[in-house]
Amino acid sequence: MNNLRILALAIIFLSAAGCSKSTPAWEYMPDMYDFPSFKAQEADSQSPNGAAARLAPENTVSRDYQIYRYSAQDTEKAGRELKNPIPRTRSALERGQKVYNTYCIVCHGARGSGDGYIVPPYPRPPNLLSEKVDQCPYGAIFNVITRGQNLMPNYEAQVSAPDRWMTIHYIRALQRADNPTPEDLSLLKKSEGSK
Repeated sequence: MNNLRILALAIIFLSAAGCSKSTPAWEYMPDMYDFPSFKAQEADSQSPNGAAARLAPENTVSRDYQIYRYSAQDTEKAGRELKNPIPRTRSALERGQKVYNTYCIVCHGARGSGDGYIVPPYPRPPNLLSEKVDQCPYGAIFNVITRGQNLMPNYEAQVSAPDRWMTIHYIRALQRADNPTPEDLSLLKKSEGSK
């Protein structure tokens, strides 16, 4: 019985000693979580270029980056080789419309006729309803959106590749808005029936 009392007293003593610790716990590699932080545009004297924002190491490629091998001059080649991987659905058209209304409408206008609200000070962009654009393959339009053409800047950084393809679906819908095909009407009927 005495051994049991001694053991109980030892446990109480050791646990009480642990509660009144006067020195902090030992930290292994504290620099991993306790390091100086900087705001976005601050200077850093430890950095080679003096900026707190670090550049990515040379030849670094983002995980989801896909190499696009066509230049602005390869529009015809892109038109022959690239096919739209996104099926034409109501949700794709709606997304394409949203992207069009965000990036394209300012120059090309709501109907695609080149009468956007920034046109007067700038030259009129191509009419997307013209026969020339109507005959362009999907890949050629994708290349123009990706690489830019004439005064039109490239939108590769602003608009993801799937969004570019869906925007082309929407441009095709604008081209056929006055004379829809039976397929367009069946797509519309299917989407109305799903509401």
